[in-house]
Amino acid sequence: MKNKFKNKDFNLIVGLILAAVVIIPAVVGIFWTPYDTEAMSSSLKLSGSSLAHPMGCDNFGRDILSRVMSGSSTTLLIGLGTVLIGAVAGTLIGALTGYYGGLVDDIFMRFNDVMFSFPSLLLALVFVAVMGSGRMQLLFALGIAFIPSYVRIVRAEYVRARNLDYVKSAKLAGASDIRVMFVHILPNTVKVLINSVLIGFNNAVLAEAGLSFLGIGVQPPDASLGRMLADSQTYLFNRPGMAVAPGITLIVMVLGISLLGKSKLVTER
Repeated sequence: MKNKFKNKDFNLIVGLILAAVVIIPAVVGIFWTPYDTEAMSSSLKLSGSSLAHPMGCDNFGRDILSRVMSGSSTTLLIGLGTVLIGAVAGTLIGALTGYYGGLVDDIFMRFNDVMFSFPSLLLALVFVAVMGSGRMQLLFALGIAFIPSYVRIVRAEYVRARNLDYVKSAKLAGASDIRVMFVHILPNTVKVLINSVLIGFNNAVLAEAGLSFLGIGVQPPDASLGRMLADSQTYLFNRPGMAVAPGITLIVMVLGISLLGKSKLVTER
């Protein structure tokens, strides 16, 4: 019994529970919410919790639970979109530079190093300034800003793998470069990529929340966790639930994904 107890991966178990608590309502919120997230009612402004509105209503009389579900969906989709853009583009560039090396590596990596020298959030601010505010603009801005980190991670794996015996054997067997890169080497980078994607997702969620809080991300009347935190500033003392609900949701989402990233399933290679 003691061995079974010791072998349990608590990071995985707790991470899955915390992630599910937030992600399931967020997924449901893409298709359905208890109330229209933009429906206002003057009689319900800043009202407290009730059976009809478990989390109460905001300063416009909008149902907070519905907006938390919708806002979580927006934050979740932006986080997923960001890591998808960053990981796919970063994997392609990192595979090419790490596998071929030489002039291709020098050209791409010098440009990548310049971009990587700036914090991702600062790069995202530059891209948002160029493309404008909004959900899709923020998604692409963060996705582009996250590419350099994935390039470095994937390139390092390909540099390490390109001279290993299984790669040399594949080349001797007549496998093309494309097949060697994406059939033989890429599967061996999955564990590293999964961990990087989980970290990137958390960074993207926090970046979205930060930029939306500052008013240069998701714009009203669209809901996001960062946007809701910004809207709650004026009412922190007389209606703290406006900040508590999206704040706790954001913390639980990030903590759950962080624990998954530290689980044995991801870290053991």
